Amino acid sequence: MTVRRVALLTAGGFAPCLSSAVGGLIERYTEIAPEVEIIAYQHGYHGLLLGEKTVVDDEVRRHAGLLHRFGGSPIGNSRVKLTNQADAVKRGLVEPGQDPLQVAADQLKADGVDVLHTIGGDDTNTTAADLAAYLHDNGYELTVVGLPKTIDNDVVPIRQSLGAWTAAEQTARFAANIIGEHRSGPRMLIVHEVMGRNCGWLTAAAAVKYREWLDAQQWLPGIGLTRQRWDVHAVLIPELAIDIAAEADRLKAIMDTQGNVNIFLSEGAGLHEIVAQIQAAGEQVQRDAFGHVRLDTINPGQWFAKQFAAQLGAEKVMVQKSGYYSRAAAANAEDLRLIKSMTDLAVECALRGESGVIGHDEAADDRLRAIEFPRIAGGKPFDVTQPWFTDLLTAIGQPFALPDASQPSGR
Repeated sequence: MTVRRVALLTAGGFAPCLSSAVGGLIERYTEIAPEVEIIAYQHGYHGLLLGEKTVVDDEVRRHAGLLHRFGGSPIGNSRVKLTNQADAVKRGLVEPGQDPLQVAADQLKADGVDVLHTIGGDDTNTTAADLAAYLHDNGYELTVVGLPKTIDNDVVPIRQSLGAWTAAEQTARFAANIIGEHRSGPRMLIVHEVMGRNCGWLTAAAAVKYREWLDAQQWLPGIGLTRQRWDVHAVLIPELAIDIAAEADRLKAIMDTQGNVNIFLSEGAGLHEIVAQIQAAGEQVQRDAFGHVRLDTINPGQWFAKQFAAQLGAEKVMVQKSGYYSRAAAANAEDLRLIKSMTDLAVECALRGESGVIGHDEAADDRLRAIEFPRIAGGKPFDVTQPWFTDLLTAIGQPFALPDASQPSGR
């Protein structure tokens, strides 16, 4: 296969890997195939539909390493679903009656793209596969090589998504400052809301990272500086059952003893209960273009704070969200190594015409490979039976309980 032009796009929510992954791809092509032209669509599928692109010139190629130092995405993101025609028309991305998939495919053909690199989650990458299939059916061959981006670490069957390690580290840093507020009033309840619609991995990993920071500190109980007051007292995630009454009793005992309680809450925890309450009140649950509940409109952190505050006798309540702090951070050393290995393989696969999403395949002994698109899916649940997580719950005194499988997810 002869590759003359490749295109890059980043899509979906931010993660601490996008800038570095773009830089890594540019660096690798420049190293082993400098003759290949590179373009970047602006704001993901939004730019692809509108034909908005940037040509990666020689100066960018020479200095692409600078992108490893930054978070965010230099080429821009958006949330556009190519199979949601109504949404695309409403946003002015296609004309009424046009099929967004066809418009995107026609643009790729017009731009002479041989390889499309998509950096995003399951929706981003499976949409790219749909594009490739559409083009194939219309006599145009396109190689699509995706990179798995999500701070939730919930892409099936990939062991570790890009950016998730950094997000956990940054979430723990955020928590250290927020939990420092615990003496700003007596009987203080702090709810730290962490991103994670369907998967509690980030919340759990951040709690572990935060407690590692606690391990490294010195304490001065005589003046009130105690680890107990700074500790995590509950970790609430979608994969665990939440008995609010029982948990309130446990946390009230902590509140009575030391005067504060700190909760790490995954935004998707208890979602079916919240949705049911909203619908029972006759209100409409708002959803995005992908059909997901718009969590920003229901404020899970506020909902849980309200449930616990009265039962704990909290005099002051603080709810803080770390998502936007953590997801636009620059990749840490651990993620940079992972990004390097994935971008190198992505370019090799592209040059030999092998499509797929690059990742450590959990069904193939965690081997790093181009995983077939039909096997890619989102919403991989966090395995709560892993020792590092059960050890966390034991350390903070939280009971382990799996949810009733008959309950709806509320997604």
